[in-house]
Amino acid sequence: MMSPEGRVLLESRSHRNSGLHHSPLDTIRMLRLSKKTDYALMAMKHLALLGDRGSASAREIAEQYDIPVELMAKVLQRLARRGLLASHQGTRGGYQLARAATTMSVADVMQAVDGPLTVTACSNEDHGCGQYSKCNVRDPLWRIKDRILAALGTCSIFEMATDSIPDMILPLPVTRRGPVAPDETVEPKPIC
Repeated sequence: MMSPEGRVLLESRSHRNSGLHHSPLDTIRMLRLSKKTDYALMAMKHLALLGDRGSASAREIAEQYDIPVELMAKVLQRLARRGLLASHQGTRGGYQLARAATTMSVADVMQAVDGPLTVTACSNEDHGCGQYSKCNVRDPLWRIKDRILAALGTCSIFEMATDSIPDMILPLPVTRRGPVAPDETVEPKPIC
């Protein structure tokens, strides 16, 4: 589910159409990007593919991908304010990347559009939660958020534009389920 601010949150989806017996545990938990971030990434890839050959207007990008023009314009303005895009006025005006696509990451775009990544209600250091002082998972969840952000930071706009994203972004060991020694891990295998 998306927060009112459009931030990334965990969402539940049931397997309604799977034809299987359903229980409350038959849900998928996933991390989702906001629509604004989706659109921002589409625009960044579009502009990266243009390279130095020119710029594109909000209308051109919106029409190319069937996105509402007003929403695309707001997203592009936010990216420009955060220094990821440069805007040019005039008949040949529009937007282009403010710097090389290799120097901008998915994390940069997400945070420019939606602000800091959050995975819990207390992701910022606001102590408004009644459980804050007693919460035993807050700090581990913050570290997980940092890992997610680090993974998103390793994927550049150039990699998205050229479809050259490595199968394994972070070489984190994967621990097997079941009774194993605390330090026993299984190395991840590349997908394909």
